[in-house]
Amino acid sequence: MRKLIVLGILGIIGWMPFKAEAQVSISLNIGSQPLWGPVGYDYVDNYYLPEIECYYNVPRRQFIYMDNSRWIFSASLPSRYRGYDLYGGYKVVVNSRDPYRNFDRDRVTYARYRSVRGQQVIRYSNDSRYYVVKGHPHYGMSHGQAKKYYSRDNDRGHGNWDRGDRDHGRGRDRDDHDRGGRDHDRGGRDHGRGRH
Repeated sequence: MRKLIVLGILGIIGWMPFKAEAQVSISLNIGSQPLWGPVGYDYVDNYYLPEIECYYNVPRRQFIYMDNSRWIFSASLPSRYRGYDLYGGYKVVVNSRDPYRNFDRDRVTYARYRSVRGQQVIRYSNDSRYYVVKGHPHYGMSHGQAKKYYSRDNDRGHGNWDRGDRDHGRGRDRDDHDRGGRDHDRGGRDHGRGRH
């Protein structure tokens, strides 16, 4: 009996690392998050965009918005949101399968964020965990490589680490908007010069 208990305990201890490893691989989707997504989240199902009252589904890379009393799933926003700045608008992380089912609640709960600006986004982050996001200025680099690239001693004259990051924010990149539509290109340039 004692041997069975000991073997059972050893079996449980041996199984625990595999379970923890599986949870880690499931709970990270940083590389799938769009460049305009807010920093600080290892996993995101959806963003709610209070200013335009719609959602963005990260795994499917689709916006979810209401049109004629129906929820539409689309790779880009409709033309009525042509001037909306994905980089400047506030995003609320909503981790649920079908977030639009709670739209009436989200609309009221997050209304206070409609005019909030200055949320730091992935594109302008120097956090090396975001270097896996395609289109990031340091995409594919290690933190050390990026820091070296932007050091004062660099012969290319890019300036220091922070200035180099801001300079990259001024350019336009089609992938920046994660298929958010060509109409949204204006947001990335101005935000690169301003607050992060």
